[in-house]
Amino acid sequence: MANVYGVDLGTCNLKIYNKHTNKIIKEKNTISIINKNQLYAYGDNAYAMYEKAPDTIQVSFPVVGGVIADYNNVQIMIQELLEKTSKGHVRGSEFIVAVPTDITEVEKKAFFDLFFKSKMKPKSVLLCDKPIADAVGLGLDVNQPTGIMVVDMGADTTEISVISLGGLVLSDLLHFGGNRLDESIISYIKKSFNLVIGQKTAMQLKEEIGSALPDMDRELTVVGLDVVSGLPIEVRIDSSIVYEAMKDSLASICSSIKMILEKTPPELSRDIIHSGIYLTGGGSKVANLDKLFTDITNIAVNTCEDPDETVVRGLSLVVTSDKFKHLAYSMRTRIFR
Repeated sequence: MANVYGVDLGTCNLKIYNKHTNKIIKEKNTISIINKNQLYAYGDNAYAMYEKAPDTIQVSFPVVGGVIADYNNVQIMIQELLEKTSKGHVRGSEFIVAVPTDITEVEKKAFFDLFFKSKMKPKSVLLCDKPIADAVGLGLDVNQPTGIMVVDMGADTTEISVISLGGLVLSDLLHFGGNRLDESIISYIKKSFNLVIGQKTAMQLKEEIGSALPDMDRELTVVGLDVVSGLPIEVRIDSSIVYEAMKDSLASICSSIKMILEKTPPELSRDIIHSGIYLTGGGSKVANLDKLFTDITNIAVNTCEDPDETVVRGLSLVVTSDKFKHLAYSMRTRIFR
C-alpha cells in the first residue's frame, strides 16, 4: 500500500509527516553547495555551517519569502531526506503539500511540480492552503460556519487569515517575520554599541531575552566584532535593548492584524471575539507576543505548544481523516478546469 506524506516547506524548517510511521520529520530547510552546483550537505548539518563556512562552500535557504527560490537543490534535499528516513519506500507515494495563499498560480505550481516531476514518481500530489492546515493542526473544526482567525508568523512571512466553512474569507501575506526581527536586532546593536553580531546571535537574543512588551529584565553576554578596533569583544545586552530593536517591526504586524479585523464581516467578528485569535508559527515564540496582540485588539490570543509544527500536524489530519480530506486540492484540476 502506498505511503502518504504531508509536507510543510517553511523558510527556516522543513517538516514532513510520514503516515506509515505516524511521525514528523523536522530538519532545517538549509543547503550547502560546493563547486557552484554540487549539494554538499542539507538540513541541520548545513545549518551548522551557516555563517561559519569558507568561501568554497555556499550555505543558503532554498525557500525565500514563502516561495521556492532554489528548485533543483530543494528537490534533491527532500528526496534524499525521504529516502533516508523512509528506507527507500517513497516511490508511488501520495503527497499533500502546504502552500501560502497570497502567492501566484505559477509559484503554487512550483510546489506541485517539486514532487510531481521528481524521481519519486508519486501516485498523486495535492495542495492544501497553509492557514487551513494551521487551523486543523490547532484542533479546530474548520468545516463549521464559525469564524476563525489565525496569525502564522514564520521566518520570512507572516500570514493573517480568517477562515470559515473550510475556506479562506480574508488573507494577508506579509513579507516579513522572525528574520526581520533578527535583522532589526543586528542593525540596532551595531548603531548603539558599534558591535557587529551574526544572524544566529541575533536569533539567540530574540528567543532568550527578547520580549514584545518592555517588562522583561534579563541579560545575555554576546560576542561580536568591534567596528572601531575590528577585534572580537564581549558585550552584555539586556532585554530593553532587544525590545527597542524589535518594536517597530512588531508594530507593522499589529497594524495588519487590525486591518484584517476591520475588513472582517460582523458575524465572523463575533465568533473571533468569542474564540480569540490563534497565534502559530516558529516566529511567534517571542515572549509576550500574545499579550501585545491582546493589548492592540482587545481580543484574547490563544497560543500552543510547538507552534512551528501546527501546519504539518494539520496536514497529518488531512491525510488520515475523511472529515478533512476535501480540504486538499489538485493543481492539475485547477489548471485544466
